[in-house]
Amino acid sequence: MSQPVHRTDVAIVGAGPVGLFAIFECGMLGLRCHVVDALDSVGGQCVALYPDKPIYDIPAWPKIEAAELIERLESQAAPFAPAYHLGQRVEGLARSADGSAWRLETSAGTTVEATAVIIAAGVGAFGPNRPPLAGIEAYEGSGVFYYVKRKEDFRGKRVVIAGGGDSALDWAIALAGIADSVAVVHRRAKFRGAPDSVARLHALAEAGTIELVTPYQLAALDGTEGLLSTVVVRTLEDEERRLPADALLPFFGLSMNLGPILDWGLNLDRHHIAVDPASCATNRPGLYAIGDIATYPGKLKLILSGFSEAALAAHAIYARLNPDTPLHWEHSTTKGVQGFAE
Repeated sequence: MSQPVHRTDVAIVGAGPVGLFAIFECGMLGLRCHVVDALDSVGGQCVALYPDKPIYDIPAWPKIEAAELIERLESQAAPFAPAYHLGQRVEGLARSADGSAWRLETSAGTTVEATAVIIAAGVGAFGPNRPPLAGIEAYEGSGVFYYVKRKEDFRGKRVVIAGGGDSALDWAIALAGIADSVAVVHRRAKFRGAPDSVARLHALAEAGTIELVTPYQLAALDGTEGLLSTVVVRTLEDEERRLPADALLPFFGLSMNLGPILDWGLNLDRHHIAVDPASCATNRPGLYAIGDIATYPGKLKLILSGFSEAALAAHAIYARLNPDTPLHWEHSTTKGVQGFAE
């Protein structure tokens, strides 16, 4: 028996922080939303990769953990009763039979017809860039971890972190007071992270809380029956060190895969979707892109930029759906939100 077709104003592809805020922005304009995400819960990378990681650039929040940010965004969207289709990804996108809407088909057989589509798919399907170490598979999930979901999982452990970017620095700093020891391995003495994080890392190293192992690279892993005991590192001159370790956290970035999005006829720029910065509209009428997947001159890959883009796309969609009805916009302070207490 075939599943029913869900009809709505806006279909949002991606339930990360920017996709969730797009629900709110559309809801404030009276637009109904259905949301599709390949993960089995909302939150995108914030929940899948770093729920305990603090975020410092959300307005009015000096610091908020990623998981809490998602909880609050989900609560903010809740009054508008979005329909979530989780654990399934959009496999097909085409015009509906009468040409008035976009028809989305998912991997679970769900069909959604929407007058407009907002693509908030972040980096698309993502996975870690694995270091080329012989036998690493035997330790994955027991001694080698590509994501940190709970800091407490590393309490009292000897942790080796590999990498020189923001993720490596952030987790080295975050685990410094929890792990028994933290060693940071990088191929050179200069790190690529935010200046403040680099300064904090060096301060912890000078205090003896963190060990900086530079200029070394990962060379091998030792252990028994899937339990890691040693991370072997070497310099380009073949100088070798053996670092005692219960856990290795290699942070070498994510591999990105746009999947079916590549076949949707969109203008792409280095695996990002080119949009009009004034409306976040793509080259295909009725399709919009926001967040990390969208690009335009001067684009900043920040969550707060994605929040702004969500508002721009929602207003552009309202104008598209209601060409003869001018929008008499009211600020939320005067309009209020149904379902929220005064």
